[in-house]
Amino acid sequence: MNLILLHANELVWQGDSDSRIESAEAVLNGRRFLHIQSVHKAEIGDLLRVGVINGSTGTGAVKKIDSNSITLNVILHQHEPPCPLPVTLILALPRPKMLRRIIQSATSMGVKKIVLLNSYKVEKSFWQSPYLEPASIEEQLILGLEQAVDTVMPEVILRKRFKPFVEDELPDLAKGKRCIVAHPDQQAQLCSASNTETLLAVGPEGGFIPYEVEKLNNVGFETVTLGKRILKVETAVPVILSKLF
Repeated sequence: MNLILLHANELVWQGDSDSRIESAEAVLNGRRFLHIQSVHKAEIGDLLRVGVINGSTGTGAVKKIDSNSITLNVILHQHEPPCPLPVTLILALPRPKMLRRIIQSATSMGVKKIVLLNSYKVEKSFWQSPYLEPASIEEQLILGLEQAVDTVMPEVILRKRFKPFVEDELPDLAKGKRCIVAHPDQQAQLCSASNTETLLAVGPEGGFIPYEVEKLNNVGFETVTLGKRILKVETAVPVILSKLF
């Protein structure tokens, strides 16, 4: 945890409203408390790096430590978060445990919009996973932000029908952007770097079926490959993002 993220409603401001940029208190328990205890090994007076979701970063001075909570005196400063990647990730819904890792890694790399999409090879049971509950998704996003010292929460969209999304929504999303679909096809060109706004579509294990690739191509998606080696989705996503940007 390189940044301790706080929700705005966890801050209790000291003094009148004009003093909000100066000092607030936050009482933390659960995962963050345990991490501060076991990893940071914080003591009274120690300074920790903190940030408010979709807000500023600053420092949190340890004011009090109880058996199951820690109180921080928080001072926030104006802050420019790390630059986001100019990419929207369209991801065929992977296996639930893999999804958690992908969301974390994509978030830590700066992806700010993720579309989880159905496709032919996605098992129906995946859509029933508790990992798709908003609270579970938010937990993975926060873990990625904490890793990257970022405060800007990504947007995650669920689309359970492939064809309506590709035909009705994707054309508008694709306007003015570079559109690529990563696919294990040895005839496709190699993925190349670009700093332009990009839509990146990544299929399930084994890739999109030909019909799905064709539908994406019809919208203007260019098929690219990472080479002869076929990677798992959780490996392919960060590799492609690194190669693109």
